Amino acid sequence: MADETTITPSLLLSMPQLDDPNFGRTVVLLCEFAAEGAFGLIINRPTEFAAASVVQLAPPVVAGNDLPLWIGGPVEPERGWILLSETKEGDEAREIAPGLFLSASPHVLRRVLESSMPPSARVIAGYAGWGPGQLDQELAESSWLMADVDADFVFNTPAAGLWEAAIRRLGVDPSQLQQGHGVH
Repeated sequence: MADETTITPSLLLSMPQLDDPNFGRTVVLLCEFAAEGAFGLIINRPTEFAAASVVQLAPPVVAGNDLPLWIGGPVEPERGWILLSETKEGDEAREIAPGLFLSASPHVLRRVLESSMPPSARVIAGYAGWGPGQLDQELAESSWLMADVDADFVFNTPAAGLWEAAIRRLGVDPSQLQQGHGVH
């Protein structure tokens, strides 16, 4: 097994040989990696829906903003996460990387959704999960390419071009990637 301290946080960039349609051309923020498995969030799959119109909080969100809802992965799509560039005193959030905080707090979610000027944030439904040894095996098969996490890159690169931009940041031409021929 790879060492958690050397692998998290990182961005996982799917390679063409990854045979799971849930992860084609995805960028996953790998948040946790341990013997028990791994946890991450796809960060380049926005939906057409405003998160404030989809999220169900009690009491309901009032005067919600137009931040989109993002799909974080196929596991537990009803479960929500908030990825933020900054937090406030008392927020229930943990720092994943410099300038990247993760929360599942309804209080933080409400603040983000009702803010007229929300911080750089993503409201994410679902997550990507791997069982014991599964991500190790996928990494050994070159199904994923790993890249460093940069909050500005995550929040300021358009989602449609995030995968290609992340690959190019590593000095690889995405057009040269072919099924069965990942980067080693």
